[in-house]
Amino acid sequence: MGNDIETTSVSWKEVLTRHHGPALVLVCMGVWLHAAESLLVATMMPAIIAEIGGAEQVAWTIALYEIGSIVAGATGGLLALRHGIRLPMGTAALMYAAGSAIAALAPSMEVLLLGRVLQGLGGGGLMALSFIAVGVLFPKRLTARVMAAITTLWGVSSLFGPLIGGLFVEFSTWRYGFWFFTLQALALALWIGVGVRLGEKSPHERGGQRLPVLRLLFLTGGVMLIAYAGIDIEAVRTSALIAGGIVSLAIFLWLDGRGEDNRLLPRRPFSLTAPASAALTMILCFAAATVAIVAYGPLLMISLHGISALSAGYIIAAASFSWTIAAVIVSGAPDRYDPKFIAAGMLLIAVSVVGYCFAVPHGPVWLIVIFAIVQGVGFGLAWTFTLRQAASLAPADDKERIAGALPTAQRLGYALGAAVIGVVANAAGFADAADRAEIARAGMIIFAACVPIAALGLFAMLRFVSAKRQSARTVVATGS
Repeated sequence: MGNDIETTSVSWKEVLTRHHGPALVLVCMGVWLHAAESLLVATMMPAIIAEIGGAEQVAWTIALYEIGSIVAGATGGLLALRHGIRLPMGTAALMYAAGSAIAALAPSMEVLLLGRVLQGLGGGGLMALSFIAVGVLFPKRLTARVMAAITTLWGVSSLFGPLIGGLFVEFSTWRYGFWFFTLQALALALWIGVGVRLGEKSPHERGGQRLPVLRLLFLTGGVMLIAYAGIDIEAVRTSALIAGGIVSLAIFLWLDGRGEDNRLLPRRPFSLTAPASAALTMILCFAAATVAIVAYGPLLMISLHGISALSAGYIIAAASFSWTIAAVIVSGAPDRYDPKFIAAGMLLIAVSVVGYCFAVPHGPVWLIVIFAIVQGVGFGLAWTFTLRQAASLAPADDKERIAGALPTAQRLGYALGAAVIGVVANAAGFADAADRAEIARAGMIIFAACVPIAALGLFAMLRFVSAKRQSARTVVATGS
């Protein structure tokens, strides 16, 4: 009987009931606030800089948000074990609301960055806890439908995030965009408090693992030092800050490797000799190599090609939307094709990175759109199969941890990439560029700096997919 229940198809009517519907709203709202926000801010950033300045700190708006997301994502599961879902998720929603409100009121970029940190902590916490809530609030037979709803919402956010930001910029003010998300986060906090049953665990069921505070401090400090190195470019000072950031990140990796049950990453997470670690290196590099189009793409496209904020936002969104479409199309492929899809996907991303070097500074705009779609298709082809292959190649004690490590590596790549590209942009004179030629030159340097990072990602990809082929040959040779 149990097997019959597991294999019977599940209709949407079973999910959209009075019992499960409120929980579905909860997890979808948590994902929506995190997913839509990045494209909203990317679309509004040119207007923000025009009003309060801070062009030299553009990269910080991404780096600080992503670091906040990493910290919250890393601690969300442990907090849920200790306190159940209601308190941590309600707190995350309130932090997100506070961050959005601070950003809406910001008189300067420094104040807005404070809001971005709180948004990152709140958004990352909501995202992590939403996925935890799926396993807690829904019976196993409904989780596939719930995850399908979340995936669909993620794709929808790529359409509506830029639309919302563009509409506020074009017809009102960017500040109302932040207020719009403040109200949504407050509504979610109220819903968590009184509107949904969360099935809290009793105290004796809650875990007792310690939060990895020291490791997270070194991780945050490393990214912050590298990002700060780009604010005021001076050879000795900048080099010292970058070196300090690298040392801080190395200490984080060393401490994390010594951890036991609460490690954030697998052991030797970015080694190119271990197949699963090569996957993390690949994801880290390609996330870092593609963050420039989100951080600087809208600013450059508006300045150089005269398009609207809404149009620039939708060009950035083309990558997210094509990612979703490609992932859905190939999701049913058998695992023997994993290396081919991963290799093809990463090659497409590398092509887009090279293409941006010429298309963004010089146009035409339709060529930028094509490379954005190529990038999205690349991630869509590779992402699902990367997780599947990495899990199959990971050591037994790291198979479960690798699933959480891949999105962590991606966020870390965005944060580090934004920090490094910020240094490059300011060294190239982006913030002080006075005419179109200088802006175009700075834009080409920004995207050219991403090419070596993508090349390292391709090398890691080769190590990763060749391990799968070697494993398959070994199985055939031994007759296992």
